[in-house]
Amino acid sequence: MARGWESKSVEDQIGAAEAERERQAKPHLSAEQRAREDQKQSLLLSRAQILSRLQSATNPRYRAQLQSALDHVEAQLKAPHPDDAEST
Repeated sequence: MARGWESKSVEDQIGAAEAERERQAKPHLSAEQRAREDQKQSLLLSRAQILSRLQSATNPRYRAQLQSALDHVEAQLKAPHPDDAEST
């Protein structure tokens, strides 16, 4: 029984060390930059979900609604952010 707990502890330590390495490897972002990254990830997930629904949709009005939503999400993804010009 004690060996099981020891191996769990080692696993936890390895996992924590890997998480710390990943955290340090990522560039430090401001709160605004993190919010933009979160928004971008959210838009990408929405886009994937819309595309999935669009593939299986058969109702023409629903397909049109999904296509409109897809166009809107893609426009938001392509929209430039004022701070992006400063960082390049």
